[in-house]
Amino acid sequence: MLRYLPFLLIIALTIYAFIDCLNTPEDEVKHLPKAMWVIIILLFSIVGPVVWLFAGKKRVVSGGGGRGPRGRSRWVAPDDNPEFLKSLREEQENKDRDRDNGKDQGKDQGKDAD
Repeated sequence: MLRYLPFLLIIALTIYAFIDCLNTPEDEVKHLPKAMWVIIILLFSIVGPVVWLFAGKKRVVSGGGGRGPRGRSRWVAPDDNPEFLKSLREEQENKDRDRDNGKDQGKDQGKDAD
């Protein structure tokens, strides 16, 4: 069983690099056009994927700054996202206001019956 492990690792590396190359935007690909990188990855089974992973794509250093590549904001977990928390707060306030308005209308209707 262990004799198949190197073969499976090479296949996995090639598939990973191929999918990574296809999902990378054209403006983040370095040195060659994207189509050439795909051909290199598929033709040169060990060297192609390794070269793609180290030299073919602009890599962003993780951890710093608040903005990602091309000025986009990075993904933030919902419980850390102030915009999401604000929308939840507003939604809850609207529900409370609607509920309170329903109670007030019920009281008004009860007075009219007397």
